[in-house]
Amino acid sequence: QIKIMTKKHISKTSYGLLIFIFIIVFAPMVPVLMNGEFDNSTTKSLTIAVLLFAFVLHIFLNTVYTIEDGELKIRSGIIPYRPINISAISEISKTKSLFSAPAPSFDRIVVKYGQNRKMIVSPKDKVSFAKDLCAINPNIVNNITED
Repeated sequence: QIKIMTKKHISKTSYGLLIFIFIIVFAPMVPVLMNGEFDNSTTKSLTIAVLLFAFVLHIFLNTVYTIEDGELKIRSGIIPYRPINISAISEISKTKSLFSAPAPSFDRIVVKYGQNRKMIVSPKDKVSFAKDLCAINPNIVNNITED
């Protein structure tokens, strides 16, 4: 009898990346605010910037990778990704890729699966994450080692 395992791995967060996004979102507002040009347009722009950053913050702080029923389920805030069948995963490796992904950290790993498919993730405990996947699919080439 196979034991059904459900394990959640929270994402690591790079606060430097979050600060960088904060600067990009709010930098255009600085000259306007320093000149005291507060009008209806400024209020709308500031509101949009705050809402945009709040959405990004929500995604950064609520990205989770769940191993359940033989699948890797990924959710970034309110955004769900298509589950990955763990039996289709062929390799797990560290990556320096900066491609957009449900990985709010620069400390990332790439999960290779299916026909040349990849998903970049950033679990806080990469070693435990890789071990949990390999426990379900021992054929995975696990290139994640203790640092």
